[in-house]
Amino acid sequence: MPEQSADYERIAQAISYIQQHRLEQPNLDQLAAHVGLSPYHFQRLFVRWAGVSPKRFLSFLTVEHAKLLLRSGDSILDVSLSVGLSGASRLHDQFITLEGMTPGEYKRSGADLQIHYAFHPSQFGQLLVLQTRRGVCGLQFIEAGADAEALALNGAKAEWPLSQFVHDPESTQAVVTRLLPAVAPREPLQLLLRGTPFQTKVWQALLSIPEGRISSYQAIAKAIGQEKASRPVGSAIGANPIAVLIPCHRVLRGTGEIAGYRWGVERKLALLGWEASRAERAG
Repeated sequence: MPEQSADYERIAQAISYIQQHRLEQPNLDQLAAHVGLSPYHFQRLFVRWAGVSPKRFLSFLTVEHAKLLLRSGDSILDVSLSVGLSGASRLHDQFITLEGMTPGEYKRSGADLQIHYAFHPSQFGQLLVLQTRRGVCGLQFIEAGADAEALALNGAKAEWPLSQFVHDPESTQAVVTRLLPAVAPREPLQLLLRGTPFQTKVWQALLSIPEGRISSYQAIAKAIGQEKASRPVGSAIGANPIAVLIPCHRVLRGTGEIAGYRWGVERKLALLGWEASRAERAG
């Protein structure tokens, strides 16, 4: 397993342990022992991965911290949408343009599309990237291992049954590189989405949530002009086909509870804590 993904696996183990034993407030020695490292090496691993100590990182994952962000998150989302920070605009240091398929294209299930794909390690685990000449159409986390890769690829082919799949790690690597914070985007990254008009509208609204911030299902429903549609909004968020770039991990319940993520709660916690630590260091 590449070092980058191996680091994440240990971080995920630690986060899972913390969630299970949060009432006991496990210390550094306990966390290190759980992942099979000395306290010294675990601390170094964590700081290398997150940029902050495990103790500071964990402070970002409390319900109290989430509630604090939620109180300011709704207004930030409103402002972002009111000034047009969605779709083809520049969004928080990333250029992302979003294109939804036409009803005819949706019905044809990707006919005439050639999808370039590959598996890549990332700081949050193994990724399957799907890309067409019109844009990225899939970005999903998978569990490590050949069997998991085969299952993920079979699932992608079932989602795009009439498309031609081509293994092309060179072209898909550019997408993974865009996830790294040190890489400044030089040109727009195009996303091609196969979803209903409602889903596409929800996914577009998610692009307006800045890194290091969170929002709620209710706030997203309000932002798209359907205040009573929190449940359908939640379903649309759960169906998001493009991890991280469309930041569905930044949406929580109004209570601040961190739950429900297509690619696992531990990964959602890891993403939120990592982004919060970056935001704090940026000042």
